[in-house]
Amino acid sequence: MGEIIGAGLLAHVPTIVLPDEIRRELNHGKEITLYTGLHQLRKEVFDVLKPDVVLVFDSHWYTTVEFVVTAHERRMGYYTSDELPRGMSSVPYDMPGNPDFARLISKIADETPECWITAIDNEHLPSAYATLNFLPFLQAEEAWLSLGVCQTAEDRDFETVGKVVAEAVRQSDLRVVLVASGAVSHTFHKLRDLRKHEAAGEEHIFSEDARLWDHRVIDALVRGDHAQVLNEMDEFMSVRPEGHFGHYQMMAHALGGVDCVAPGRMYSEYENSIGTGQVHIWFDRPATGWTGA
Repeated sequence: MGEIIGAGLLAHVPTIVLPDEIRRELNHGKEITLYTGLHQLRKEVFDVLKPDVVLVFDSHWYTTVEFVVTAHERRMGYYTSDELPRGMSSVPYDMPGNPDFARLISKIADETPECWITAIDNEHLPSAYATLNFLPFLQAEEAWLSLGVCQTAEDRDFETVGKVVAEAVRQSDLRVVLVASGAVSHTFHKLRDLRKHEAAGEEHIFSEDARLWDHRVIDALVRGDHAQVLNEMDEFMSVRPEGHFGHYQMMAHALGGVDCVAPGRMYSEYENSIGTGQVHIWFDRPATGWTGA
């Protein structure tokens, strides 16, 4: 029987993969903790856990009529961002996959009412930087899969997908890490103003409401109160979390949903990225299980 051995809400912001001098220049000469935190996470968590599979809930990969999970033997090539080609240009990547696990997720979805997840292994399927930006920090020998955020999905769909993923892990013989890749609040400053707000300080977050909501969510996650975050999702939407916060919702429901009591460890400070709220929070598997049972 397989097991989810760890999970994290992690920020994939392009800043983390910029050259050192540019990254520090944007932050008044200081390093951002989103960068140092991923190095620390690799040393303290990934190198210790040595997972078989990392499954990324990718908030930059928007699908429409279904959820999609990557089913390639290997994804490799060069990545240039259509959004930010000046900062992410011709970046090489090489990710082993696990087609059997992807197809198991899809099979269980087929057996689940009102759940649509398709495993796709097309060699021309693009990858998104919400997955790729973690590779220089966290990748070792494990397989990496991505599962997109369906833009027509509702909270109940994210819940169903999370439960399907959990069941697929149980039916496998794999040790799996889940990564919810995305921001908390996610509104950018306008073009003519955003260069005034490139530093990491939270005073640059787009609005006071967004900043306060982000802190409310982060504080709850650190306490392990996933029920609060999930039950307040409608209200949190007022500050436009990234991807409907689907990346977190799927991860959380794979861990037990409102019954999940795993406290979070901060692997960064709460930081700004041109108005958006960003943080790394890691959840260790409690000795009594994700739901404390």
